[in-house]
Amino acid sequence: MADDKTLRSPQDSSRIALGEDYEVAYWTKKFGVTRDELEKAVKAVGNGAEAVEEYLKR
Repeated sequence: MADDKTLRSPQDSSRIALGEDYEVAYWTKKFGVTRDELEKAVKAVGNGAEAVEEYLKR
């Protein structure tokens, strides 16, 4: 089954897909950051949600 873009949370909650606007909206809200901050974190530590969360807590 294809990804349902109307879902509020990501299909794979362990990874952050910056190419999907609905996922970016979910993660920026969850972490309380801007898109730019989220992109910087993913670039620094990869797209693993736990690693990004740890990076953003610093």
